[in-house]
Amino acid sequence: MEALRALVSRVTAYHPNADVALIEKAWTVAEQAHDGQKRKSGEAYFTHPISVANVIVDLKLDTASLCAALLHDVAEDTTIGVDQIEQDFNKEIAFLVEGVTKLSKFNFSSKEDRAAESFRKMLVHMANDIRVLLVKLADRLDNMRTLEHMKPDAQERIARETVDIYAPLANRLGISWMKSELEDLSFKYLDPQAYRDLAEKVAVSEGVQKGFIDSTSKLLSDRLNEAGFGCDVGGRAKHLYSIWRKMRAQDCEYEKVYDVIAFRVLVENVADCYAALGVIHGTYTPIPGRFKDYVALPKPNGYQSLHTTVLGPENRRMEIQIRTREMHRVAELGIAAHWKYKERGRGRDVEEHGGIIDAKDAKRFQWLRQLMDWQKELKDPQEFLESVKVDLFQDEVYVFTPNGDVRVFPRGATPIDFAYAIHSDLGDHCSGARVNGAIVPLRHHLRSGDVIEILTDPNRYPTKDWLEWVLTAKAKSKIRFYLRAEERERSLRLGRELLERSLHKHGLSYNKCIKTGSIQKAVDDAKLQSVEELLIQIGYGKYDINKVLDSLVPPEQRDKPPAQIRESIVERVARKVTGKDAGGILVSGDANVLVRFAKCCSPVPGDEIVGFITHGRGVSIHRRGCDKALDLDPERRVEVSWQSGAKIARPVCLKVITTNRPGILAEVGTTFSQNGLNIEEANCRAGDDRATNLFTFTITDLNSLKSVIRALQKVKGVMTVERV
Repeated sequence: MEALRALVSRVTAYHPNADVALIEKAWTVAEQAHDGQKRKSGEAYFTHPISVANVIVDLKLDTASLCAALLHDVAEDTTIGVDQIEQDFNKEIAFLVEGVTKLSKFNFSSKEDRAAESFRKMLVHMANDIRVLLVKLADRLDNMRTLEHMKPDAQERIARETVDIYAPLANRLGISWMKSELEDLSFKYLDPQAYRDLAEKVAVSEGVQKGFIDSTSKLLSDRLNEAGFGCDVGGRAKHLYSIWRKMRAQDCEYEKVYDVIAFRVLVENVADCYAALGVIHGTYTPIPGRFKDYVALPKPNGYQSLHTTVLGPENRRMEIQIRTREMHRVAELGIAAHWKYKERGRGRDVEEHGGIIDAKDAKRFQWLRQLMDWQKELKDPQEFLESVKVDLFQDEVYVFTPNGDVRVFPRGATPIDFAYAIHSDLGDHCSGARVNGAIVPLRHHLRSGDVIEILTDPNRYPTKDWLEWVLTAKAKSKIRFYLRAEERERSLRLGRELLERSLHKHGLSYNKCIKTGSIQKAVDDAKLQSVEELLIQIGYGKYDINKVLDSLVPPEQRDKPPAQIRESIVERVARKVTGKDAGGILVSGDANVLVRFAKCCSPVPGDEIVGFITHGRGVSIHRRGCDKALDLDPERRVEVSWQSGAKIARPVCLKVITTNRPGILAEVGTTFSQNGLNIEEANCRAGDDRATNLFTFTITDLNSLKSVIRALQKVKGVMTVERV
């Protein structure tokens, strides 16, 4: 019980009135519930809830959060359900546990859909109580810390999800240390070779860097003290993933990356922040365009600091952050720094409804509710998850409305994103924009400080091109909604036309079928809700018009072909277009439907795939998560899967970034050969110190592709390998 006493001691150190009895009860219940269960590492499973609880204590959260951390896997992995937790503890703890629990009792078409829908559920809960997300982040952090015990495929999947979703969420909540650790842990598994190479280089230069940090910190501190500031100065090397991103952005090696060291100056008040900045700029030469004022314009997560980059000692570029001590506390703990404890009680205080956040602090996290509002029409789990990734984009620009209101967008956003952020109607009829008084095209990228004015035209509507230009989830979802409504209308008209023709051939009138209500039998047989839905399904090609005729045309009025030779619209159209079968794919369990593979994402056997009915071109097969597939109407989706043991040679393109050294291209080529692959096309472009290479080849399954990617990552000098 020493671990329990240590945990309680840490909690009471920052929250003396914590309900210790409740924490001890949660510990006992969880320990007994997980008794006999093991982790992949072979350790007792209960070590995981203990670790998660300790992360919650690092964030200095309340009793309810701590109990939820201890119990978070009980409802999923044991016989104790959420109802029992509510009965044994309280509604608050049960709500937090339910929010973190995965959707393990529902059936989804794929692991990706399950993960996406689970995330949607968590998002709904955390919009009502941010502690759900904090417990989930603590859970994910411990899972990432012990990821080495998972299989390589699982490591890659979990790491990708972490760097795409959970690290940006930690960033949105302002918890900088957690964001950095999640990114570094993900980097370790997503590109092991690049991680090892960079870690070795950083370790080699660590001694030199420490000497530079210590001496420069003292110089800065002495200079500021002479100017009359009471301050603390410290420095650190940026974390590995941050350095790696800089290497990619600047297209250079580690040795040539600028400002990998950041210094932090903590002062007493806001006025001192700006005064200290003046002293620093008077001491070192500032780099033009590298000053950011997050004090006057805080980040959406509440982060405040002045950032400047200067030429320091030894002519080295270095970033300096200047903030108050309170700003620093917020920068480290994020939303947890704003936590308050509302207490009441007789004799001794107890917590009421756990921790709460002041109203003014809660406004900083309205993006959670906005995110939910924007996603209500997104029924497809994968599309929902992809749009969330965009809204969690880390790099931001700050622009202004003509009235001077500040709006924050992801870097690369356009005037269309701005228009939809103001109002949906403004976006739908956006015809142009003025940026700083000058007319710009709709694909123009917004920059911090821009003043945006939207021009409208009542006859202007969204086009497919807009999807290529916008970044925000709200803009994408609204454009897709409009385009799908248009496509639905076209399919409705086509379905009616096809049905009218077919009925006419058998001496029946469509209008008469509507008036007499006889068409309702066809609707019921199709198990649809309305005549409109029936027509749309016919127009899309998802429902065979012959089945409608079976319901509407009396037997004596038709020559019924043998059932064994009748084909669906999709089958007949596909055969007419292609003239042959494309093996390897099952469409709704049928191997005889012809398909075509989308060129935009080039799926290979083993990839998670989705299928869409196309007008006159059969079923189009995309990789799940493909941007082009997300743009298509979910109504046109059909269930598709690879046939067992399918071996289809499919073209794949890999982007391999390497150092520009003699012989490396030969080594890369040899690696392909050793994996039994023949490079069919190569496009190589060399710069000063690195080369970007595109290799196209054919491959028969996903495992073979992963094998060659891993082999390429082990080649000395290969920096990154990406599937294009």
